[in-house]
Amino acid sequence: MLIAHYAHRLPADYDIEIIRKRAKTRGHLFDDVHELYFKGFLLRERGRFGAIANEYSSLYLWRRDEGFRDFLVSGRYKSVTDSFGRAQIETRVVLDARRGDAGEARFAYKEQRDIPHDADLTTAFAAEIEHNREIAAQPGIVASAVGVDVQSWKFTRTLLSEKEPSGAAGEEAYQVLYLARPLFATLAH
Repeated sequence: MLIAHYAHRLPADYDIEIIRKRAKTRGHLFDDVHELYFKGFLLRERGRFGAIANEYSSLYLWRRDEGFRDFLVSGRYKSVTDSFGRAQIETRVVLDARRGDAGEARFAYKEQRDIPHDADLTTAFAAEIEHNREIAAQPGIVASAVGVDVQSWKFTRTLLSEKEPSGAAGEEAYQVLYLARPLFATLAH
């Protein structure tokens, strides 16, 4: 499995309704993409839920890296580059991903944590997998996935949740404008 996330920072005076409309009109195009568990059309709106800038973003959970490759080489990413330019796409190898009991993904959260240089990786991976399972079982969680970046040695957790952001310092929260769920029901629970 692979997590892919990219973001486009938007000008302060950007008409956010353009992004809302884009998610509404383009979201369904991902409802049956082969190899995709889900794709979130995400928004950070300056002044709301702790965001200091406007940002349009996409979050994917791919079953296999071939699905992500096919997305890139088939021209599906072209609509993004034509509208917003080429973004840096962060990818993470998934250690664990699972569904929660909640139904409507209203918000997405992303948290990153360095893996200490002296950490035993086998133990660290096992602990993150177990922690992810605990998080997925919490009320209000639609899905939780944890991945690892083996270049910078960081864990990245992405959550889909019904819960509004708490406003805690460092909380990176996004409004979910649309969630395509082609293979979502096949995720472990």
